Amino acid sequence: MKNLLLIILTLSFFILSSCEQQGKTKKAKPKAKKAVVVPAFNADSAYAFVQRQVDFGPRVPGTPAHQACANWLAEKLQVYGDTVIIQAFRARTYDMVARNGKNLVASFSPEKKKRVLLLSHWDSRPFADHDPDPAKHRTPIDAANDGASGVGILLEMARQFHLRQPDVGVDIVLFDLEDWGPPTDLNMYKEEYWGLGAQYWSKNPHVYGYTATFGILLDMVGAKDAVFPKEYYSRQYARYVVDLVWYTALKLGYGSTFLNQDGGGATDDHVFVNRIANIPTIDIIHLDTESANHSFFEHWHTTSDNMDQIDKKTLGIVGEVLMSVVYNED
Repeated sequence: MKNLLLIILTLSFFILSSCEQQGKTKKAKPKAKKAVVVPAFNADSAYAFVQRQVDFGPRVPGTPAHQACANWLAEKLQVYGDTVIIQAFRARTYDMVARNGKNLVASFSPEKKKRVLLLSHWDSRPFADHDPDPAKHRTPIDAANDGASGVGILLEMARQFHLRQPDVGVDIVLFDLEDWGPPTDLNMYKEEYWGLGAQYWSKNPHVYGYTATFGILLDMVGAKDAVFPKEYYSRQYARYVVDLVWYTALKLGYGSTFLNQDGGGATDDHVFVNRIANIPTIDIIHLDTESANHSFFEHWHTTSDNMDQIDKKTLGIVGEVLMSVVYNED
């Protein structure tokens, strides 16, 4: 009996040890990461969206071209988005004139709490105040790169979201009255003269209490051989978002476009989104230290900012990077 009892106890010990070891093995097994399918970004489609905006002519608030483009943008967003809001507002420009603006908002999976914010401005500057010809300094510009390029990329992303939604909720906001700052020759710079649509939305978001994990602003993202160093205010307010986007670009082979170097600061829409809405937001913007045009894109605020400057390759690079960032966010 003692021998039998000893055998039973011994077997029980080995069985318990085996079960315990199996339990430990199961607990130690790492959770497999879900494979992420990132839809291909169509640069031809993005280019066509840029072209369509420019075809309306300068989208200066208060003009027929501005109204026609607003209608077209709203129609496209309503096709792709789950919820679309047209946020009409009034704001005073530097000359103390109250002007009408329209921010356009498209939400994807609005029921999801975790959200990513994608931004651009869709209006065009009424003054070509950096044109080489002084006679054109009060001429409205086509703004193919400074405005339309970012919108074109976001419209193509919206089309892709409609076909295959990412795991996170996404809000695309197109700001108006971004570029009606005072002409350079008036020497009356003030941050608040710029980004009027962004200031309004940041104080009055389309959803009460709205927040997002992070935001990404696109500005001048379509020129040939464009380079994007890490913009100053982006580093100050949202360094981890800068690191995420630039590391994604590096992994995709675009380190020569998204430069691993610090760039200057731009008083752009993201500054107000950071300060007022308190959403960590970065600016992907073409900064060029070799440009004679104040370190921005060579044709910034000139009449030559037209479709001749837009490059499908650049649109494709920026679009691919952003698609990867959004679809890998969970």
